Amino acid sequence: MAQIELIMPKMGESIMEATILRWVKKVGDAVKADETILEIATDKVDTEVPSPVSGVITQLMFEENEVVPVGKVIAIIATEAAATEVKATPSVATAPPSDNGLSAIPMATEMQSASLTAVAVVSGEGRFYSPLVKNIAKTENISQAELDGVGGTGQEGRVTKKDILEYVAQRDNRPPAAAELPTAPKASESFVVAPKAVVAPAAPTTSTASGNVEIIEMDRMRRLIADHMVMSKQTSPHVTSFVEADVTNLVNWRTQVKKEYQTRYGENLTFTPIFIEAVARAIKDFPMINSSVEGTKILLKKDINIGMAAALPSGNLIVPVIKNADSLNLAGITKAVNDLAGRARTNQLKPDEVQGGTFTLTNVGTFGNVMGTPIINQPQVAILAVGAIRKRPAVVETEFGDVIAIRQMMFLSLSYDHRVVDGFLGGSFLRRVGDYLEAFDAKRAV
Repeated sequence: MAQIELIMPKMGESIMEATILRWVKKVGDAVKADETILEIATDKVDTEVPSPVSGVITQLMFEENEVVPVGKVIAIIATEAAATEVKATPSVATAPPSDNGLSAIPMATEMQSASLTAVAVVSGEGRFYSPLVKNIAKTENISQAELDGVGGTGQEGRVTKKDILEYVAQRDNRPPAAAELPTAPKASESFVVAPKAVVAPAAPTTSTASGNVEIIEMDRMRRLIADHMVMSKQTSPHVTSFVEADVTNLVNWRTQVKKEYQTRYGENLTFTPIFIEAVARAIKDFPMINSSVEGTKILLKKDINIGMAAALPSGNLIVPVIKNADSLNLAGITKAVNDLAGRARTNQLKPDEVQGGTFTLTNVGTFGNVMGTPIINQPQVAILAVGAIRKRPAVVETEFGDVIAIRQMMFLSLSYDHRVVDGFLGGSFLRRVGDYLEAFDAKRAV
């Protein structure tokens, strides 16, 4: 009887761990090929993990609610096969490389390997650290000796990203008087900076707020979003540029054709697909905006995969991705937008539908906001926010001179990574998106 190892699937280039939400099968249960064994969750999506073979569950390696690195063995399945074979879950199949030879690049502070322990860094004390933890420590100028003193809550006392970030926050907020005494200077040094003290992360404390304050614990997804946003700010120097666009022709066209559009394509035509179409065209004009950073290298993406930030009923956000948006017509983009947004609200997105994005669009206008300053969705280098469309008096140039008229106006804002996107590129790209929206053909065929 063969023993098959079920491993934690790799849900995307930037996903290094997942949380076990629920074991659907227990030890001793029979399982068929492709039958669900457990449910897992990442900061991108919740999904089910199917069995790669038919057999009987003989061992479960982790408990529910445990965070497990990708590539770790999570269960053993006994089969009638003649030889032992390690198989990956069907949902983990690695996507083939694109024609340009570039695969999606992981977050600047995360590692790309499927197994954390395979590339972990060992300290002088024999303690293992993931590349992510080492990267944060390097960024925060935490020495190896100081890192060895950080308490870990991970498996076998491993320091997790949460542990190191909590330590950094506590260290930065600690009074100077609590610091260790400076070490003796080297002969070649003219001055010494006192090292920061090694302080283990404090245990969570219970707030003693009055009865007029409700204490709400962040859910798992909100904590992951918070970590991702902090990491993005620490990784990229953000710059935001703004333009204003007259979208009167676009608004009038949509008003005229939306009923016909619904009849012909069976889809509700919103503004989002039109915005995505303009973004895809502008990316072709300024391809450097469709890139990512790896160390000192800029990785230019040939595929234009546009993510759209979607709000969930819980208030959290998720970013489903429209792959090869530049190859779709408006009807195709509309269908993709409505399908992904609808399934996002019911938590039915597939793992590959929330990964591989090369640029992100967020529509803050849906909340009635006229503009916003979005945070870059790492490892991308730019994110566009479109504001609410409002009627306003504006100066219009005509062949008879300038006139003041009521126009449909909107603001667009682009946050970009100033390491690789300077003001000229960022501003020119943003203006080009606005120009495409302003030049929308009011007589365009449906």
